[in-house]
Amino acid sequence: MSSKSAFIYSSDQIKYRFNDDHPFNHLRLELTQDLLMKLGSLDSKLIIKPRIASDEELKLIHDSDYIKAVKRAGAGELSAEEADCYGLDTEDTPIFSNMHEASALIVGGTLSAVDAVMNGHFKHALHLGGGLHHGFRGKASGFCVYNDSAIAIEYMKRKYGVRVLYIDTDAHHGDGVQFAFYDDQDVCTLSIHETGRYLFPGTGQTNEIGSGNGYGYSINIPIDAFTEDDSFIELYETSFKEAVQFFKPDIILTQNGADAHFKDPLTHLSVTQKSFQFIPKLAHQLAHKYCDGKWIAVGGGGYDIWDVVPRAWASIWLEMTDQTHLFDKKLPNTWHKKWQKESPVPLPFSWLDPKEELPNIPRKAEITEKNLKTLEHALLYIRRESK
Repeated sequence: MSSKSAFIYSSDQIKYRFNDDHPFNHLRLELTQDLLMKLGSLDSKLIIKPRIASDEELKLIHDSDYIKAVKRAGAGELSAEEADCYGLDTEDTPIFSNMHEASALIVGGTLSAVDAVMNGHFKHALHLGGGLHHGFRGKASGFCVYNDSAIAIEYMKRKYGVRVLYIDTDAHHGDGVQFAFYDDQDVCTLSIHETGRYLFPGTGQTNEIGSGNGYGYSINIPIDAFTEDDSFIELYETSFKEAVQFFKPDIILTQNGADAHFKDPLTHLSVTQKSFQFIPKLAHQLAHKYCDGKWIAVGGGGYDIWDVVPRAWASIWLEMTDQTHLFDKKLPNTWHKKWQKESPVPLPFSWLDPKEELPNIPRKAEITEKNLKTLEHALLYIRRESK
């Protein structure tokens, strides 16, 4: 096991929980961490407990009034009218007790990952509790109260003076991060997501390429519903390689939502665990090629928390720590025994999805061709500038 990677985790992060009926459930963090422990692939010495982000750190991205509103909401002191102004107490982001503290812990986890890497103690860091990419300066959105990735990027810029390449493979467009740095030439964002014609938040078209000093540094690849592995991997590999070569970052931050999987209940894409093994593999390679290995990975979406997310997120750690040989093994029986009694679905035994479960894609050729045209349009600017 490589000791060059840090794993940011605390069971307290499960307190970021809207209600029992809400699809966002950070029990997936415990499921993933326990899978890695029972696999023998996670040394407890590499686990860093997240800290709570300070108000000053939150203000790197969020307005003071919004932070105060979140605090009051979590204490039961925010009126319905005020909550509506801040995107709180909606179906997506219901108010819950101690909302601020739970949200600030998520941000602090991503900042802990940043410091672990930027201080030179580790080459890589994984914080699966993060990746809440929809939060805006003064408004909650899409299950996200504070935008940990955006705060972490601004924190890296100010404290360490680095240029950041942000790669987002969540099925939903990384709108909050993109628009936080839309006019910033020191941040390049690349989001590969299901087209907004069918899915929240509806943004992320290829013509969203930044403004002012940031013109050309926002890259969006909205892919068609039912996109499967071959097309997804081709788009991801091509765009990532061209973006990193064009931008030449000091560090790479990847958002690893697992909701592009064909079993995810909230989206319409059709990738399998094959893609979720390739996503961190390429990030790992490119981080070493361009950034002296500096790579931070966070979580994100993923709403099949039993079958899909633990395997997808554990795959990131196995790649980070050069333990991909464990993909040849079955998932531990001890993990099965502990969690199957709680799971509403049969838990998987293998890392890849069984062939008999894979969906049939009648329009595969048409979807692939359409995605390639989208890719070509998305990369027009950086290809022109790279000549």
